[in-house]
Amino acid sequence: MRLHRLEITAFGPFAQTTSVDFDALSAGGLFLLSGATGAGKTSVLDAVCFALYGAVPGERNDAKRLRSDQADASTPPRVSLEATLSGRRFRIVRSPAWQRPKKRGPGVTAQQAAVVVSELVEGTWLPLTTRLDESGHLISGLVGMNLTQFTQVAMLPQGRFQAFLRASSDDRHRLLQQLFRTERFERVESWLRDRRLVLQRHSHDHERSVTGLVHRISETAQASAPAADESAQQWSATLVAAANDLAASLGAALPGLRDAEATTRAALEAGKASADRRTRLAEAIRERERLLQKAPEVARSRAVLAAAARARGVVPLQRVVIVAGAAAEDAELRVVRERARAAALLGLEPEELTAETVPELVRDAADASARARALLPRERERAELADQLALARNQRGEADLSEVRARAASAREAATRLPAEQSARDVAVSRVEAGRTLQAVRNELVVAQLDLNQVVTARLVLAEELVMLQQARLDGMAAEIAGRLAAGGGSCPVCGSQHHPHLATAAPGAPDAAAEKALRKRLDDAEFEQHTRASHAKDLETRAALALQAAGTDDLDALTRALADAEAVLRDTAHLAAGAEELERLAATVAELDATIAPLAARLAEVTSELASALGDDHGDVSSLIAHRAAVADATASLQESHAALVVAERHRDDAVEALAATAAEAGFPDVPSALAAALPHDEVVALQAAVDEHARRMAAVEAVLADPALSDAREGESPDLETLASAHLAAADELASALAAEQQEVVRATRLVQLDRRLSDAVTAWDPVRAELDLVSSVASFAEGKSGDNQLQMRLSAYVLAFRLTQVVDAANVRLATMSDRRYSLEHTGRRGAGERRGGLSLLVRDDWSGESRDPATLSGGETFVVSLALALGLADVIMHEVGGVGLDTLFVDEGFGSLDADTLDDVMETLDSLRDGGRVVGVVSHVAEMRDRIPTQLVVSKARTGSTVHLRG
Repeated sequence: MRLHRLEITAFGPFAQTTSVDFDALSAGGLFLLSGATGAGKTSVLDAVCFALYGAVPGERNDAKRLRSDQADASTPPRVSLEATLSGRRFRIVRSPAWQRPKKRGPGVTAQQAAVVVSELVEGTWLPLTTRLDESGHLISGLVGMNLTQFTQVAMLPQGRFQAFLRASSDDRHRLLQQLFRTERFERVESWLRDRRLVLQRHSHDHERSVTGLVHRISETAQASAPAADESAQQWSATLVAAANDLAASLGAALPGLRDAEATTRAALEAGKASADRRTRLAEAIRERERLLQKAPEVARSRAVLAAAARARGVVPLQRVVIVAGAAAEDAELRVVRERARAAALLGLEPEELTAETVPELVRDAADASARARALLPRERERAELADQLALARNQRGEADLSEVRARAASAREAATRLPAEQSARDVAVSRVEAGRTLQAVRNELVVAQLDLNQVVTARLVLAEELVMLQQARLDGMAAEIAGRLAAGGGSCPVCGSQHHPHLATAAPGAPDAAAEKALRKRLDDAEFEQHTRASHAKDLETRAALALQAAGTDDLDALTRALADAEAVLRDTAHLAAGAEELERLAATVAELDATIAPLAARLAEVTSELASALGDDHGDVSSLIAHRAAVADATASLQESHAALVVAERHRDDAVEALAATAAEAGFPDVPSALAAALPHDEVVALQAAVDEHARRMAAVEAVLADPALSDAREGESPDLETLASAHLAAADELASALAAEQQEVVRATRLVQLDRRLSDAVTAWDPVRAELDLVSSVASFAEGKSGDNQLQMRLSAYVLAFRLTQVVDAANVRLATMSDRRYSLEHTGRRGAGERRGGLSLLVRDDWSGESRDPATLSGGETFVVSLALALGLADVIMHEVGGVGLDTLFVDEGFGSLDADTLDDVMETLDSLRDGGRVVGVVSHVAEMRDRIPTQLVVSKARTGSTVHLRG
């Protein structure tokens, strides 16, 4: 990574736009970032971190105060960085979240964080992404480090490493875990503990299941439980065998009992059949005697039915005559009623309304009714005028125009608040979505880190195999050299001799270069897989951090409640603002109604006067007049119709009487009364015919029974003893039922025992692997927790891994420290616990080679502390760079602390810093010490003022 250009606007102490040309600073390979205390030297480094990662190091990021307080209120904060990452030129433009003034009215509006990442391709900047999460994955992948690692590698915080040098083991544990991401080992410990508890619960559940099955088998077999040293499965198998034997013996006795029951049942059924035949014969003889006694009565019924059949055609005509006579009487009564009704309506005597005068009255009544209906439009106009006038007066009401206008003004003010509350609701929605994304990404991160742990373990195993193989090759190197020597010629590469009297031979199975090459390839593949999965896990961490930054908190319930509150406020304001137009329309309506009411009242009075003159004193309204004249027309028309109907009814009555007399004579009756006397109702005819038919049917049935040859044996012999036969069958059936019940009970018991025995076997089989896994997990968990006797160091797994990492850091730091301290000091890692520490493994000592003693880092002077801390920082940077795959960092910053050094030590430190420039690396030293300004000619000076800080290049 190499920085080219940085541009800062309204960020930190920089109120105006400030540019930093790192290409100009990089000419000498070493430059000084200087300035007064508080001017903003560290803010330049913060801007670089923010451009790359969207956050600044340490506690400054927690404060969320990135925007310059001295900048203009409307100027957006912005950081732009051009840098070469992984050989590609990028421009990253970021803006933090901030509050800008509203464009209309007072108050502020929240602006979300934004980013634009572009790549320089053939001289043109091509945008790659504007999404925060995508930019985080892209930059982290290109740099190869997360924010914490970057600030420890590219921006060495000397002051913080003094604290690390003197920290307790617990404090170092937390920092190293964050840098090397070894929290996965603690999760392994936690997973082992949790898995042990889960397996213990499962084992107890299986044990309760087995015990329960043993009790149920004991109850079913009515046997005692097995002894403590007896196998439950063997005990159960014995009980099953005994139950099956008993059920088989009871089943063998059943055939004989079934035969005895069948014999007695057949005898009983034969006796019952004989008794039934004797009963049927006696009943048939008695029935024939009863039927013969009823024969004369049946003959009389037949004669009555024949006469009724001849009179059947006369009865319908009699009904026609009755109906026709009734219709003529009704027609005459109707004429009388209609004449009285019409006379009352016309004010005449009934005798005056004859068949000759009625037609003229009908025509006069129709004309009068038409004239009355012609008044209806005028009455509808009066009703409509009255309704319109009442409606206008009702709508006008008692409305106060000034009050309506005041309410309209309040509604318009609510409408002006509506956009701000809508924006607040949108912010709450985005935070809830970010909170949900955070939960999903964290779940995915757990899975990714577990996968990474497996890959790392596999890589470590391969690395150990490679070391062992290389050692084996070294042990057999003489044989490899001997194999390459030509027989009788060639010089030995070790001693130079051309004579080889006793060539070494390889041991059986000894590895060669091909085996080492193959194993190296497998190790390379494993390292690539580890790098891929580590990158994925880092991407998920970045996404989680971005989601947490967008949500503001990981409390999803609180975010949801805040969203509900914002939506409630927005609904109330929207409801109030929605009434503005309605209130304005109300004011306009009141004015219109005042101009409408007066003409409506005048027209209503005019129409009412016209109707009053037309109605007179007899009728109150047009409807009454129309009803009266319509009633007169209806009455006269009905009277005319009733006269015509009377003539028709009298003619029909006379025709029916003549037809009735003719039909009675044709049926053989002397007159109509004789024919009507012979007729019978249909129900009576049906009853008589049914009685005659039933007598014939029953007589035929009795004759058939008496003629049945199957009843011939019932006339002779004695009746069977049914009671004795039934007693014998009952005894045999009871004996068979008892035997069946006993056999069924034993079969059920044996079947149940077989099922329980199978379930017991399955339960024991399911329990065995759980117990085996529980023993294994308990052993591994105790070992990982440092509580097992096999763990000779009695050290937790996570502490052991961090101790190994710290050893690497110390080794790398001592390479730098040897130069800076003139080979006097070196760091030592010790596993002993310090005073007051709960655990050790991460303690540091400083060895003084001049005195040969090792002492606590707290005893170092200020300058010695700076030198040792800087060496430790550089060593940690080296290890982290190796950890992330040897990422190239062409720009490096070292922060403060040089003022505590003497001249000689400062020379040694500067020599070390010069060595960091190897390979074209640019080193920026952050300091306000005057001597540093003399030693480093290329300088970036930060100046502070009331209007904000500025930077300029010197040298």
